[in-house]
Order: sequence, then C-alpha cells, then structure tokens
Amino acid sequence: MARILITSAIPYINGIKHLGNLIGSQLPADLYARYQRGRGNEVMFLCATDEHGTPAELAAAKAGKPVAEYCADMYAVQADIANRFGLSFDHFGRSSSEQNKRLTQHFAGKLDDAGLIREVSEKQVYSNADGRFLPDRYIEGTCPNCGYDRARGDQCENCTKQLDPTDLIEPRSAISGSTDLEVRETKHLYLRQSAMKDQLDAWIDSKTDWPVLTTSIAKKWLHDGDGLQDRGITRDLDWGVPVKKGDQDWPGMEGKVFYVWFDAPIEYIACAKEWADASGRTDADWERWWRTDKGAEDVRYVQFMGKDNVPFHTLSFPATILGTNSHNEDTGSSERWKLVDYIKSFNYLNYDGGQFSTSQGRGVFMDQALEILPADYWRWWLLSHAPESSDSEFTWENFQQSVNKDLADVLGNFVSRITKFCRSKFGEAVPEGGRFGERENALIDELTRRVRAYEDHMETMEVRKSAQELRAIWVAGNEYLQAAAPWSTFKEDPEQAAAQVRLGLNLIRLYAVLSAPFIPDTSARMLSAMNTLDTGWPDDLAAALDALPAGHAFTVPDVLFAKVLDEQREDWQEKFAGTRN
Repeated sequence: MARILITSAIPYINGIKHLGNLIGSQLPADLYARYQRGRGNEVMFLCATDEHGTPAELAAAKAGKPVAEYCADMYAVQADIANRFGLSFDHFGRSSSEQNKRLTQHFAGKLDDAGLIREVSEKQVYSNADGRFLPDRYIEGTCPNCGYDRARGDQCENCTKQLDPTDLIEPRSAISGSTDLEVRETKHLYLRQSAMKDQLDAWIDSKTDWPVLTTSIAKKWLHDGDGLQDRGITRDLDWGVPVKKGDQDWPGMEGKVFYVWFDAPIEYIACAKEWADASGRTDADWERWWRTDKGAEDVRYVQFMGKDNVPFHTLSFPATILGTNSHNEDTGSSERWKLVDYIKSFNYLNYDGGQFSTSQGRGVFMDQALEILPADYWRWWLLSHAPESSDSEFTWENFQQSVNKDLADVLGNFVSRITKFCRSKFGEAVPEGGRFGERENALIDELTRRVRAYEDHMETMEVRKSAQELRAIWVAGNEYLQAAAPWSTFKEDPEQAAAQVRLGLNLIRLYAVLSAPFIPDTSARMLSAMNTLDTGWPDDLAAALDALPAGHAFTVPDVLFAKVLDEQREDWQEKFAGTRN
C-alpha cells in the first residue's frame, strides 16, 4: 500500500471562488485522492483557507467586520461549499491557525540561523490617501512587459512576469485608486533565494517527469533576466503571523508580520498538525507525512495548482524547505522536511469569451453553480475539459452538450434501460440462467484493456485522458447492450437474456466504482440502487462482472442526470453574463 500526500493550492479567504479556481487545483486534487483511495492506498489530502495579508483586511473592512471574525465566517462558507462539491479533504484548515503561526516562526528562525535571511532597508510605497504602506499587490498600474492595465505590483496576472511596484506605469492605490503615492523608507527581511539558485536548479532538473508547464515556468524565473531574486518575507501590516525567530522576538521587526506568500505554503504542513490536534492524534501521526526523519521518506507528495502559483511552489517554498534541511544537516539536527515529488499545474479556464475573475466579478461562482445543478454535473464537465496543455473555455453550449451526451445519453441511459428492462421481465433481482458467450467475453477483453488504460492515465494525472477513457468504458456497455438486445433475445431465449441482463447489472456496479473519482454522488446512488457496498477495484474484470450474484436484489434508481434544455441554457447564459454584484 502506497502512502500519498496531496495538497491543492489554498484558496484565498476574500470571497467565494469561481469555477476556474476550482478546476485549477482543488477538483483535480480530489479526483486523484479519490482514485488513490479507491486503489487501496493510504491518502492524506490537505487544503486550507489562505487568510493573511491586505486582501483579507480590505474585505473585512468592506463587510464591516473585524478581520478575524470575517475570516472565520468566510472559512465556514468555503468549507461548506467545498463539502457540497464533494471535495474529500482529510482536513480543511486555516492559515491563521496557531499551528501555522508556530511553524512559520520556526522555519524563519532556521533560515536565519542558516544565513539565508537578510535585513534590508528599502523604500516602499506609501499612500497618503489611505494612510498606510501599500503591499506590492495593492499597487496597480500598467505592466511594462505586456501592457496589461491592471497589473499588480508583485506580478502581472496576464503575463505572469514578476514585478516591483516601481516597474509599473502610472501606479495607483488598488484600495482607493489614488495616485497620491510617495516612497518611504522601512526595514524588511528578505529570503536569500539567489543563494540557493544552483541547488533549486539541480532539484528541478531531477524532476524529469514533471509537466512541461511546471518546469518551463520554474526555469523562466530561474534564468530569465537577472535570474532568481531575493524576496521580501515581511510586511508592514497588522493582520498576519507576527515576525519572530522561533519563539524569540526579532529585533527591529516589531509590529511587522510575515508576508502571506511565506506563511501560506507552510500551512500545508501546519494543516496536518491541525488534523492531528482536532482528532486527538499525536504529533507522530502527522509528522509521518511531513518529516522524512519521522517516517515520511516513503511518502509520495503531489501538489495541484494553477500556473500562476507555480513560481512560489517550485522556487520559494522549496527554498524554505531546502534551506531548513541543509542547515539541520550542517548542525547535526535530525529534523528533515518533505519536499514535493510532483507538481501538477494547470492553465486557465476562461469564461464564455472572457476571463473568470474574482476581482472583476466575471463568471460562474461555486455557490451559484450549485444553485443551478448538482455538483456532479459540474465535476464532470470541468474535469473532462481540464485546461492541461493549454487554456480552455467554458461555454454554455459546450456544457449543455457534454451533460446531455456524456452523462444523460451514455451513462444515465444505460443504467435506466437495463434496470427497467430487468424489472419488467425478471423482477428486481439479478436474474439467473444462461452463460456468457463470445460477445460477453469480447466485452470483458475490451473493458480489461480500457480499465488498464484508465488506470495509467489516472496514475500520471492526465485528467482529460482519464475522462475520455472513462466515457469510452461507459460507451462500451451501451454498445454491448444495443448489440445484445436482451429485449429481443428474451423472446427466443430467456435464459440467454438473463445472462445479458446479469452482465448489464454488474456493469452498473463496475461503472460506479470507476466513476467515483469523477462523479462521487452519482456513484453512491448507483451502488445504492444495486444494493451493494462492494467498491472493490476491478483488477480482474471477469470477476468484477460477476460480483452481483443471481438473486441479488436491486432497485431501479431515479433518473441519474436530467438533460439541460435549450430554454435553461439560454436563461443561464443571460443570468450569468459575466458580472456578479
């Protein structure tokens, strides 16, 4: 049994996420987690809310709440929506937790002891209108690289180029829009990423199986222009992890907090401690996932994220781990932390001719999606159209077509036809009699090939190919049913028709097991209709298609998937034309 640690990029706390956020990290991570559990492996699937930084402060102020109260409220909202989308986290934590606070301060202390943190007197933008220093991301302007007019002071979300606020053309406050900005001197701590460039480069080179999208972004940051730069890890803010070195005060850093990019990835680790603390487990229970000196050496760690998060997860967070581990090795400490083994990154999902954007309020958001249709409709479309090799686009026409053809016509129709036919001719129990013949054996052979291909795609996290193979497995059952035509066979040879129906009913259980990572609620309904708790993986297809014996009772389920009507599509297209008030 393998041990697999899975994390998805943690969603920011300021608002409900859109479908582009969902498919960019959490949903494919859940697909992989569910698949690995289905294969009998031990999985730890972690996620959390990212709660620190200026955006949380501003969102709280807009909501008229203290920032801690706002974050607690939004955490409950995001956790509820994640649950309703079927995201099967082992723990959904919070970056504002005490566990993350302690770990962040611990890592900062280790990095300072290793000589990898330096103090910098720097000039930072101060907004006279807002009466505060502005973090990089709260200065907006035109990107000097691509001309995008809403680039942030830390990075352009259009071309992903790393920026400083002084790079922006016509900078302005993202809080008030004021251009009354001035530069003032302040002191901050910087992580000396440049000192670790060669080590990071060699580590990335060793990851020969990583997606091209992941390594190309990492290499671009390492080698383009002046190469990897040192990066500030503190900010002049009230809300965040107080700057300390372990449990000691950090002279000159009083009143400052760690920059959110530094503490947010550490929450992946802290989330596991939150899980252990919340469930009455010991430190050993979570450390066996994260510390290679405490049992994590055999763990495979996989991260899922959108391409905009790749630089921090291939360079900055690994620099934190590598720097800490190297220092511990030099000082003789046994403490060693787990580095990621594989990063699955995604391009962007665009919305109906434009871009999804939380800040601009464009697109369908997760809560809105669930008001329209159950989660499995969305899970199937998003995963089967995952933006892997390039950006992809959500259109209502494509969504309607996929739901109607894949879910209603192929899977739903198969389940309905075979269960209703069996009930009308044999009753609500698996019929006995007859034997499998050439056609049935040919189907078993085809399904064996296809299930092995499906497994290969899932193991390598090729999401679209996995969906295509799963659909082909559904289609194979429909084609068999159409060719065997038990309704015709029944007239001449009822026993042979019984064998055909028995195979068909067992296919429903098989489909439920294989489909569970994609459409878990529907899978559970199919298993319930078949009156079975048997979720055994089909290592042997012939045995899997004999799992429900003759005489086994079942019920005819309600329609699994309703078709999306033209009138519904047109109504939704108008209702969600791209703005959210």
